[in-house]
Amino acid sequence: MSWEFFTAKKIIFQRVNETRISRPIINIAVVGIALGMAVMILSVAIVTGFKDTIRQKVVGFGSHIEITNYDDNNSFESIPIPKNQSFYPGIEKSPEITHIQVFATKAGIIKTDKDFQGIVLKGVDKDYDWHFIKKNLVAGKVIQINDSEKNNGILISKKIADLLHLKLGDKMVIYFIEDPPRIRKFLIKGIYNTGLEEFDKLFAFVDIKHIQKLNNWTKNQVGGFEISIDNFDHLDDAYKQVFLMAGNSFLPDGSRLKVQTILDKYPYIFDWIELFNTNVYVIIILLLMVAGINMSSGILILILERTNLIGTLKALGATNGSVARIFLQVGSIMVGKGLLYGNILGVILCFLQQYFKLVKLDPESYYVSYVPIHLNFIHILLLNVGSLVFTSLVLILPTLIIARIKPSKAIKFN
Repeated sequence: MSWEFFTAKKIIFQRVNETRISRPIINIAVVGIALGMAVMILSVAIVTGFKDTIRQKVVGFGSHIEITNYDDNNSFESIPIPKNQSFYPGIEKSPEITHIQVFATKAGIIKTDKDFQGIVLKGVDKDYDWHFIKKNLVAGKVIQINDSEKNNGILISKKIADLLHLKLGDKMVIYFIEDPPRIRKFLIKGIYNTGLEEFDKLFAFVDIKHIQKLNNWTKNQVGGFEISIDNFDHLDDAYKQVFLMAGNSFLPDGSRLKVQTILDKYPYIFDWIELFNTNVYVIIILLLMVAGINMSSGILILILERTNLIGTLKALGATNGSVARIFLQVGSIMVGKGLLYGNILGVILCFLQQYFKLVKLDPESYYVSYVPIHLNFIHILLLNVGSLVFTSLVLILPTLIIARIKPSKAIKFN
């Protein structure tokens, strides 16, 4: 053990120091660092949780990448494309691509005895991945689709069921605005609730054969293809692969296929999510500045209180650098204590929110009913390293005053 570290420990842990002015100031600085670290951990965990949760929900209703007819039609009445494509279903063998499925959409109006509600039917085939919907089912089950016969079952959201006072097993009539108007009757087989209000009140799931018949399509015509990938971070690479396979393809009528990502389809949602990052950066910068100022003030007061000690050490032959290292080590130990307590507090608060969902939100405004948490220990490690480095660098400033202290005057300093 070096004599500098030994002296630093004495300064920190000697009980006689409890009466000194610097003690409460140092304690306040440590508490400030602890609270700052806890808030930074919470901020990053909440933002990561929001991004992951909303991404999963938006992708759950669609996919990471969508292939449709290249037209300017932004409605839910899509132009059909042939189901038989060179990339279907062989594209699943490509790196990063996990699944491909067909779909078709059609807008309609649900009519009950007292109410009516606009809706979009999403027609799916037997290749549809029901994992997301099953995870969010609150009643019933998903519809079973096969090649031989058309299934008259429908999955609606709890939002629609509550609005129209519908329940599992009820018959539901949907009108389609055409000339002449067309009507279809469905049996409610399942009710789901994702909490993503904007989508819950819009989509219902049916057998794709209904959409094909309503649009006078053949069995080989679909609205498009949905492609899922293994990791959202690989979206750009996967898009390039899909575009090479499908983006340059021409249909028999001379039209082209359009490839778009979930970011292109719902930019307003993902732009809103990205705004959270800016908020977190501002919070982290402000908290680091406050922590740095607190520790600098505390160490400066500690140095002024220890002027006699500094003068004595210099008179005994200690260099300015050696004395500065003593107070830097004092500051580092204090920062370490603050970071330790902050990590414990931050992780405990994250776990409490993650498992008990203590803080609720309005799903119509935030797309989720509670504050989501996603703890990533790499993020925690980076926060700790960054905080330690920043505060340690800031602590150098008050130690510069040590070089100005003269032993002859310091020993007599009172």
